[in-house]
Amino acid sequence: MTLPAKTPDGPVRLAKRVADLKGCSRSEAERYIEGGWVRVNGTVVETPAFKVAPQQTVTLDPHATLMTQGPVTLLLHKPPGFEAGLGNEEGPRGSRSQGAAPAAQLLVPGAQASDDTSGIRVLQRHFANLKALTPLPTEASGLVVFTQDWHVERKLTEDAEAVEQEVMCEVAGAVTPGQLQRLCHGLGFNGRPLPPIKVSVSSSNEVQTRLRFALKGIRPGQVPYMCESVGLRLLALKRIRIGRVAMAGLAPGQWRYLLAHERF
Repeated sequence: MTLPAKTPDGPVRLAKRVADLKGCSRSEAERYIEGGWVRVNGTVVETPAFKVAPQQTVTLDPHATLMTQGPVTLLLHKPPGFEAGLGNEEGPRGSRSQGAAPAAQLLVPGAQASDDTSGIRVLQRHFANLKALTPLPTEASGLVVFTQDWHVERKLTEDAEAVEQEVMCEVAGAVTPGQLQRLCHGLGFNGRPLPPIKVSVSSSNEVQTRLRFALKGIRPGQVPYMCESVGLRLLALKRIRIGRVAMAGLAPGQWRYLLAHERF
């Protein structure tokens, strides 16, 4: 639906223009705009206060609806070198690399995974007021959760001790049975003993070994500390699963929406 321009004296708010031309209330016009249904000269504008000149053409999508999209959750495959939820925290729970670029800057429309099957229309407001609830060290890579949804926030904070995370680690050389046994049980972190942890060898050669960790209540810096405690030199760390949500298919730097049926 194309809304031809009237002839006001000068620029007016987009919400007023849409309300006047469609014959709806100002609040309804704002909802159309914030829903990403309105274009100005062919470009989507999501700001009701945006000023439009008389000669500009305002277009309303023929499928426009006043139904409001709720808060969203974004899943990001964070590459190494980006800070994710750790800020400048000091000490063993902090990130080893300070001053790194925030991983949130990777959350842009152009980085959405091409195979995102959520069916959610990308809106600029989806990238505002996001909370990073699953910290990951700067030097690590893998799945990071950003959310606007308080249900997800509560699950990943209040139930953090019960949510299992799966982490892949590459360490230098071979891992002895004794080292593997100590990783599974007998270590402590931050002054407290760790519960039994599932650690297995995924692959191994003379140069390096890939270890799979499955653990609950993980703290930032815990897995690197565990490796160092048994004499292993950590080469790389990647988180591939949080609860029942896996990172499978996401390339480094890409993100997708959490699907409606997915639960952590």
